[in-house]
Formats: sequence, C-alpha cells, structure tokens
Amino acid sequence: MADAGDRVILWGDSLWESPWVFSAFVALEEKGIPYEVRLLSLAAGDARSPDFARASLTGRVPALQHGDFWLSESSAIGEYLDEAFPPPRWPRLYPEGTRDRARARQVQAWLRTDLVPLRQARPTSSIFLGDKVRPLPPEAREAADRLCRVADQLLAPGSTSLFGGFGPADADLALMLQRLLHNGDPLPDRLAAYARAAWARPSVRKYAGQPRPRPPSRSAAGPARAAASSKRPPRRPGGRARARPPRGRSRGARRSAARRR
Repeated sequence: MADAGDRVILWGDSLWESPWVFSAFVALEEKGIPYEVRLLSLAAGDARSPDFARASLTGRVPALQHGDFWLSESSAIGEYLDEAFPPPRWPRLYPEGTRDRARARQVQAWLRTDLVPLRQARPTSSIFLGDKVRPLPPEAREAADRLCRVADQLLAPGSTSLFGGFGPADADLALMLQRLLHNGDPLPDRLAAYARAAWARPSVRKYAGQPRPRPPSRSAAGPARAAASSKRPPRRPGGRARARPPRGRSRGARRSAARRR
C-alpha cells in the first residue's frame, strides 16, 4: 500500500470539460481522499511542456501525482486509487468479485475506445460548456443505439449502479448517457433514471458545478461580429473576389479538442 500521507494532486484541464478528468475527479471524491487540483490549459499547450510530459509520461490529462509517483490515464488512476487507499479505511471503488471487477474494467475500456461518432456529435462541451449541437447523424445514432443496448443489458432493473455500489464504471457510463439525455436525444426511461441518479451524486455535482472560463471562440457572436461575418470578401481589380483563408482551428487546438472528447 502506498503512503497515504503523501500529497495527492490531480492535474486537469482548465475548461473542466474532459470526460477523463471527470472520471478521475469523481473517483477521488468518492474515495474521500484529501487532494488538490491543478489546471492546465490544453489550448495553450501546457500539457506539452517538457516537465509535465516527462513526469506524466504521456503528456495528457488527467494525471495523478501521489508524492513522487505520477500516473496518467483515467482508468489506471481509478484502479491505483482503489489499491493505494484500500478498504475498509477507504470506500471501495471497484467491485470486490473478480468477474465483476473485470466487467467494470471492460465497460471503462469500451467507453474509451468505441462510440466515436457519438462522442464527436455529442461532445462533453455540450454538457459542461453549453456548446450547441446538431441532430444526430446516422452513424452517431447507430452508436447511441449500441450504447443503450449494452447499458440495458448491464443494468439490473431498478438499479442505480452496475455492481451494487457506485464506482468509476458508473461515472463513465452515466456521462456517456448524459451526452444524449442532456441534449434532448431519445433515451429509454430506465437508462435516463440511472443517468439522473448518477448526476445527483455529490461527487458528480461538484465536478459539474466548477466555474468554467468561456473560450473566446465559443462566445456568442455579438451584433458587430455578426455584421462583420456578413460582409462579402473584398474584390480584386477586375471584379474577382479575393478568397479569405479558412478559419479552421490550429493543429494544437484540434489536438486539444480530441483529448477532451
């Protein structure tokens, strides 16, 4: 067992929108471990700084610092916390039974590697930052149907947790379901009830209630900006319009957005 007296620090994203920082944050809250949070601006490239990349190995958030030990990847962080701060002194995060524990890990791994069209069409920024979304495209609808089928198969009737006690697998699954529920997409009643029950937990409410800076690129367009965007491109001599360069995000911003989904 690790020294419980060592300081615990969670490194996260400054926008508080990453589903994986959410998972590690909720795990720490459910454990009841004293810890502090330090935030990095992914858009500014803070996670790519040499010191952070060297300490975390992957240069990604979340990263957990426990004394002189660093660990990144949210599911690894959850499992480490459960072993470093074990029951009975600390609440259990993962099921005690070998098969249920393996299933919880399976659920977490699946949610991190599949359902990409749904994650792209319903990013967590739509939940935590209020970003607007469009109707689900067919491939995202197919992913949502698959999510509901798996969740319905895993969840016992009337249950508010997968394995008899709330844990990281529940936090991850409930957040994935919230991508649909929060944006008004169809969701079976019992899955909606499960997602709402998870969202009512103090650990989840604490993450959802964090103050979040509004990125300038996501601010509502004012009258001046709207008027500017309606202007036609200036014309070259001879009547041909001068093409404006595309306004796409920089490579760094695209990488940051991909990490947060």
